[in-house]
Amino acid sequence: MVVGGGVMGAAAACFLARDHGLRVTVLERDPSYRRASSALSASSIRQQFSQPVNIALSRWSLDFLRRVGDELAVAGERPALGLVEPGYLYLATPAGAAVLRDLHTVQCTQGADIALLTAAQAQQRFPWLRIDDLGAASLGLSGEGWFDGPALLQAFRRKAIACGARFVAAEGVAFDTLGARARAVRCRDGSRHEADAVLLAAGAWTAPLAAALGCALPVSPKKRDVFVFDSPAALPGCPLVVDPSGLWFRPEGRGFLCGAPPRDADPDEPALEAIDHAQFDEQLWPALAHRVPGFEALRLRSAWAGYYEMNAFDHNGLAGALPGWDNVYTACGFSGHGMQQAPAVGSALAALVARGTSSAPALDALSPRRLLDGRPLRESNVI
Repeated sequence: MVVGGGVMGAAAACFLARDHGLRVTVLERDPSYRRASSALSASSIRQQFSQPVNIALSRWSLDFLRRVGDELAVAGERPALGLVEPGYLYLATPAGAAVLRDLHTVQCTQGADIALLTAAQAQQRFPWLRIDDLGAASLGLSGEGWFDGPALLQAFRRKAIACGARFVAAEGVAFDTLGARARAVRCRDGSRHEADAVLLAAGAWTAPLAAALGCALPVSPKKRDVFVFDSPAALPGCPLVVDPSGLWFRPEGRGFLCGAPPRDADPDEPALEAIDHAQFDEQLWPALAHRVPGFEALRLRSAWAGYYEMNAFDHNGLAGALPGWDNVYTACGFSGHGMQQAPAVGSALAALVARGTSSAPALDALSPRRLLDGRPLRESNVI
């Protein structure tokens, strides 16, 4: 029984049914996915992390995305995700250059194809970039870019169903238990679904489910606004740029996307419709114009928002067995990198639940047990 039918739950269901032959039921409270983080993600993928496990998970997932047409084809229909790999460009001030160098060492040790650049070298590659306040830059030469995340979610869902999984419109809220085992999931509509194993994969709303089993997960929703703008500026070869100010931007169609972390004073879960236009006017537009002078002339076209499932403990995913339970697992708290890591995490979790095998990286480092042990695995590269 998978509680949550977003990309993480759908991926796990797909691998459970396809690779291990298990009977899977997925409970999803909103089959339209209108408010689902998976449907509202900016859907990028990178290898520039600070923790080796995240680099490994994204590298495995990237290989999966490159062959997704073969992996998730149904009745001859091959999903297309529009994956492109222009890279990520991390920019650092002189004060932050040493950190960028340290991260570069970790990334290259894990096999990531990353170039460490001086500010002048970055401008040589991207002449439209202002560099007078920069000390270094880090560019993904391959294996980084963006794709159609909602299409990946639907492809996993279709493949799971084709392999025998059931998707049920229902919201799991409680459990029937016996000893250290969950026996059934009870839903808000009064329905009850028996299960031999339960996977909690409800994204930013996983913590209340875990609490019903007596387990505290430090995961909460955090709204991220994404702005779409047009500009006459020509930015040939533009990667996804991460500015020292917290701003990020990348091309999208005939325009650009941009965003930044939410303001510290924001409540945890404002309405998705409450777009923070003041953030764009006061924070993002000045930062855009500072980093790319050509962005002084731009026009905001639209905006949307989605929730990050933020893990306040260490900004890393919680994936594996739920402490204290023999047959309950979770995958949540990925703090913005869940979409890109869903293929690897889904495959590894399916193998864990089914007691089978997977070529995906092991999830030991992401075990929820580290919460009880007080062992944070801090990811510093969160955007």
